[in-house]
Amino acid sequence: MTIKQQNELAVAACKVRMGVIEGTHCAKSGHPGGSLSAAELFAYLYLAELRVDPQNPQWAQRDRFVLSKGHTAPGLYAALALRGFFPMEDIKTLRRIGSYLQGHPNMNSVPGVDMSTGSLGQGISAAAGMAKAAKLMNNGVNVYTLLGDGEIEEGEVWEACMFAAHYKLDNLCVIIDLNGLQIDGATRDVMNSDPVPAKLEAFGFDTVEIDGHDFAQMEQAFARFHAAAGTGRPTAILMHTVKGKGVSFMENAVDWHGKGPNDAEYAQAMDELRAQLERLEAAQ
Repeated sequence: MTIKQQNELAVAACKVRMGVIEGTHCAKSGHPGGSLSAAELFAYLYLAELRVDPQNPQWAQRDRFVLSKGHTAPGLYAALALRGFFPMEDIKTLRRIGSYLQGHPNMNSVPGVDMSTGSLGQGISAAAGMAKAAKLMNNGVNVYTLLGDGEIEEGEVWEACMFAAHYKLDNLCVIIDLNGLQIDGATRDVMNSDPVPAKLEAFGFDTVEIDGHDFAQMEQAFARFHAAAGTGRPTAILMHTVKGKGVSFMENAVDWHGKGPNDAEYAQAMDELRAQLERLEAAQ
């Protein structure tokens, strides 16, 4: 990946963050922390990785993405808007009555959403089922899913991992956002899931750890996923990230797991992000 490509993706990630702040401020609710930590991932998926067509969201040969940690919908919506699935202006309707942009993604109303998010832990099961179906149809479709590190406390997650390994779903890429925080506090204190890499390896996954804010490492991880085709091993990408990344007062602050910024906080966050965007665009 060239420096220019990395910079273009960094610009996109910054715009995703701005969409997150815009949406959660307008809604006066939502989950900015985990959306911000996954901004680079959302940008990379929709601008560099996924085979999708905004003009034909139901294209049968498209890759599938399932947001298992569904409360980070603001980040997904911003990425979908950047990719052209719907206008960025619609982000301002997040969580409002009558809006198609609900607190959790709805596949029946949001262009580009392949699976509605239910209770945490369920998304990976849906993704594994999609990957199994794609294998049966031999259509070359890859399936991706994003989980949170608090979410992997759910037992259903590990049932799905066992299923994926048993059926040799090497077209399934499970991504876990390891930002270390969940609604109740630090994951290590609420329910310590370490060592996550060893657990996934034991469940039969080819596992790679990366800095989730580094596009070069992200590119290498997805290249490893594609190289796994034919091996019968599903892939797990473990992203070490900073919750609230990009907004100084939200970084590593558990309070920002699930609330929207007020007017003053919105102004400060957007000022910081606009400054970042100006620096990135000036470097292009």
